[in-house]
Amino acid sequence: MAYAGLRIAFPEVGELTGTLMALLGLFAVLRWGQRLRSSAPLWLLLAVVLVQLIAWTSGYFHHPDWLPDNPELDRLAKWFLFIGMAWWLGGCTRLTWMAWAITVPGLLLAVWLEGQGWYSWQRGLAGKRVDFGIQNAQHVSMFFGTALLGLVLFARRAVTIGRFTWWRRMGWVAATVISLVGVVVTQTRGVWLALLVSSMVALVLSGYVAWRRAHSEISLRHVTLWFLVPSLLVVIMASAFHTPIERRLAAENQVIASIVARDWESIPFDTSIGNRVHSWRAAMEWIAERPLVGWGGEGRSLVMDHTEWMPAWNRQEYGHLHNTFLEVFVSYGLLGVLVIGALALWVGLGTFRSWRGGVMPGDMALFGYSFFIFFMIVNMFESFLSFWSGGYVFTIVMGGLVTHIWRWQVETGQRVFPVLRSKAS
Repeated sequence: MAYAGLRIAFPEVGELTGTLMALLGLFAVLRWGQRLRSSAPLWLLLAVVLVQLIAWTSGYFHHPDWLPDNPELDRLAKWFLFIGMAWWLGGCTRLTWMAWAITVPGLLLAVWLEGQGWYSWQRGLAGKRVDFGIQNAQHVSMFFGTALLGLVLFARRAVTIGRFTWWRRMGWVAATVISLVGVVVTQTRGVWLALLVSSMVALVLSGYVAWRRAHSEISLRHVTLWFLVPSLLVVIMASAFHTPIERRLAAENQVIASIVARDWESIPFDTSIGNRVHSWRAAMEWIAERPLVGWGGEGRSLVMDHTEWMPAWNRQEYGHLHNTFLEVFVSYGLLGVLVIGALALWVGLGTFRSWRGGVMPGDMALFGYSFFIFFMIVNMFESFLSFWSGGYVFTIVMGGLVTHIWRWQVETGQRVFPVLRSKAS
């Protein structure tokens, strides 16, 4: 709970408690989790360690001068911090709600403490792009986008279930409006796109469940609420911030037109989209040279530092590719991509099976799938999982999902991938 609530506002405390949570949780799983030691996350953690060792060893014989002194095993291993969180949540839905819920006030507190308080909000409301003193505007926008997605999908639970109903309703309204305004004033187009697509996915999935299952906790009334509330808020925000939104969306129309026409020569390096496209083109050249094992943990830096056709100033200013998936591919090749893909497949199928088994609540499963779409899209435009911010959000959400998958496995004795079970078992 300290990690979930304090990681953004008080990073020293949050980072320490997160380390304790992860290390002690992993030890506990290995020591007492007899039914969990053989589950996919543990095997995949071992796999990413081996993949990183293979990439580093292979690079030692191919490009030793460009390799770090050690294989930097934490680069992908830190993606698995959710194992510790999943263990300590113990399959408890109530504790998961608490851990997820306190991240929102933790974010709002951090924005106030780190971002010059009301002055940053004034600048944002005046049409300026603000970052609230946390990493940069893209990372803060990702925080607000995740919070907004959760607040909308958990609206029924927040405003109708439990005691102190009116206080919770007022808190939910305030947090939702602040998160939406935060998404607008941080002016990150990738987050806007991710929210649009993930919201559409959530509506389609919830509408399908409400139509097929008469006694589901997701009803047509809830689907209507999920549609009307964000739609009304978006209309209000679009009207209030028409000028900065229009300016941000239209800022690189010419660059986009050049991309569509595949006119690479006319794409500038000094714009947000142009820089990304050129770095992605460079990454594909490096991937083609070592597609299986990649270039090691520093692969993304090698692309930016040693691609000769990129300007010198660009090499000095940027050290990553603004795309998590390309960074994994460049650094660890197809082996790394397959391991991460296997993790996504296991969590996706496990979420579905634990929901069908009555262990994971429907709105939690819906949020899980919506977040997956949201996070996948934003990581196509920024390397969030290479920074603490993306790792924090990933750990919080994945920990809550995986703890329910593990609980379903323990209660039913089943596995997420039943095809992997032998006939004898």
